[in-house]
Amino acid sequence: MQHIPAVFSRTNNYFKWIFLCFMLSILMPALGQQDKAKKAHKPDVTAHNEKYSAYLFTYFTGDDEAVRFAISNDGYNYRALNSNKPVINSALVSSTGGLRDPHILRAADGKTFYMVATDMNTKKNGWTANHAMVLSTSEDLLNWKSHVVNIPQTFSEFAAIDKVWAPQTIYDVQQKKYMIYWSMSFPNQPIKLYYAYANKDFSGLETAPKQLFFSPDNTTTCLDGDIIFNNGQYHLFFKATGEKPGIKQAVSGKLTEGYVFQDKRLEQTDKEVEGSGVFKLNNSDAWILMYDLYSSGKYQFTKSTDLNNFTLIDDEMSMNFRPRHGTIIPITSKEEETLVTKWLSYDDVMLSAHSRAIKKINVTLDTINKRLIIPVKPATNLKSFNPEFITFPGTEIMPQAAQNFTSGAVKYTVTIKGRGTQTYEAIAKEYHNPALEGYYADPDILYSEKTGMFYLYPTSDGFNGWSGTYFKVFSSKNLVDWKDEGIIVNLPTDVSWAKKNAWAPCIIEKKINNQYKYFYYFCAEQKIGVAVADNPTGPFVDSGKPLIDKRPEEVTGGQQIDPDVFTDPQTGKSYLYWGNGYMAGAELNDDMVSIKPGTTKVITPDATFREGAYVNYRNGIYYFMWSEDDTRSENYKVRYGTSDSPLGKINVPANNLVIAKDKEAGIYGTGHHSILQIPGKDEWYIVYHRFNYPKGINMGEAAGYNREVCIDKLEFDSDGSIKETKPTHEGIKAIDLTK
Repeated sequence: MQHIPAVFSRTNNYFKWIFLCFMLSILMPALGQQDKAKKAHKPDVTAHNEKYSAYLFTYFTGDDEAVRFAISNDGYNYRALNSNKPVINSALVSSTGGLRDPHILRAADGKTFYMVATDMNTKKNGWTANHAMVLSTSEDLLNWKSHVVNIPQTFSEFAAIDKVWAPQTIYDVQQKKYMIYWSMSFPNQPIKLYYAYANKDFSGLETAPKQLFFSPDNTTTCLDGDIIFNNGQYHLFFKATGEKPGIKQAVSGKLTEGYVFQDKRLEQTDKEVEGSGVFKLNNSDAWILMYDLYSSGKYQFTKSTDLNNFTLIDDEMSMNFRPRHGTIIPITSKEEETLVTKWLSYDDVMLSAHSRAIKKINVTLDTINKRLIIPVKPATNLKSFNPEFITFPGTEIMPQAAQNFTSGAVKYTVTIKGRGTQTYEAIAKEYHNPALEGYYADPDILYSEKTGMFYLYPTSDGFNGWSGTYFKVFSSKNLVDWKDEGIIVNLPTDVSWAKKNAWAPCIIEKKINNQYKYFYYFCAEQKIGVAVADNPTGPFVDSGKPLIDKRPEEVTGGQQIDPDVFTDPQTGKSYLYWGNGYMAGAELNDDMVSIKPGTTKVITPDATFREGAYVNYRNGIYYFMWSEDDTRSENYKVRYGTSDSPLGKINVPANNLVIAKDKEAGIYGTGHHSILQIPGKDEWYIVYHRFNYPKGINMGEAAGYNREVCIDKLEFDSDGSIKETKPTHEGIKAIDLTK
């Protein structure tokens, strides 16, 4: 009997062992399949005997619907190939003559590439029905074999569909096939995500489309899908519309079913977006989510380590092109060299300088004389300056070390493998215009008695059709070194009565009850509002309603925009001026947030008045200034008149030009300004915007919303007339207020 427990013990161990074997027989295949799936999603790079070291960006632009390529060594700084011209002729491979939304994928064999794109030409056909996608294959990224797949013609059950948008490809581990998924809809029905399998040679579809993702109510529009496999899960990113729009995601353990919707906006903007694309940084756990701010003409990049929480990284990114809906994949050094030696130009190498000291949007290359002008920020050491040209596999640029730019041009030699060399001259100069880095317009400037500093309040520019939604402020002690103090008014979150068209602000500092107050007047949706703060940088609180929302009674046209606020030093009374196509003025009440009844007057000076009124006072004279023409015109300019009172009749001199374009200097569209007097001195400056230099003059109407802020000296003649200011690149010298 004493041995019975031992027998039972051995028996129990035996059954435990049997049970363990049974469980392993169940789990091991599943674990093996999961491991197999993970491995299958890692392309075979051993065929190249080289790790991924670069990136290929495929995209199209708003200029035409065609596939373009760009490359990057680090995933952050991208340079367009083929001078940002198409690398595939849309007319030869598509049924419409247009290709949009290109998606590129490396095959599981590591050496074949698949690319799919929307077969659509909006410039030719508008946004009418499109029915096809284009499937392409390549072995070298240079030569592509393409096939058109027309869904209604291929599948009779889908004969009525009216949209086939944004196809993408992923390898299905279980089926060992390439799955194509895209956005599709029937007339008057929501856009949904469908999928089908490509045939063996990637020339067509061998299965009928099936719905891939079912939104919670199956009625929400879902488009622009992008599937990322990570840690055994498929992450489906897509654009949702309706009551809760934005970039959302759904997650599943299976590729074609079971997606669980996560109702969380992933984009880091309140603007409309589409075309999300996710890629992983080489040798990193970080992912980049990018998307197209299609209504603003911008692209935005965010970063994450968990594919759920994303941080904006636009300040870390640079591109010399403006992409629309594209995708990025990792490539090898050898593949990058192939692309570079085929499509990168010598000029592109010279234009790749990306030192943080450079004003990148103002770099100029004279392609005929092979001369590069590099504008640098204040206090850059030009005795030892390195432009930091990007070197790509297959290219070399010499010299590479820092050079002395103070004694003249520095010669650089560019070599591209198999194509020879070219020599350039590079000149680095400290230019103070533009005064702010980036795209800004309609600047209003303030000297604050409270802080003893200068502040610039511009329109945030660079958005298609002036579609900005926020205002920033910049501070400076010397008018040369400007600090970005951030957003002070964001329409979507800070203003209840308007959400778009953040334009043309102005500000005034007033001492009320021995306390400084700041009254900030701004445009939104063609109305004028006012926000108040205790400091020049805010926080600003909107009054809750527009101050000006209709025209004066006698005015029949024009917009209620472009406010200017002025306090008469003779009386202490404050006035507001505004108008587009007409100029109106009115006295403000002491609260500065309301108009004194009965004081509104229309005081349009003459037919040259368009907008951008500005009023200041000097030596007993009230100066009224305004912008003539259209901000999209190279001839946008500033004129002036004078009066003996803040709302009096304006006398317009025969020669009344304040500032205009300088064609020889390449400066155009100089207008919508403000004026600054240095405290205690008869020293004046004009702050204005111009087209971006050097690209603006070739941008067409887009030049009118890609503007930059400049500062130049303003001078008066002995009789009080304003001398015409010549706009410059050099700008002004730093101001020392202690002297």
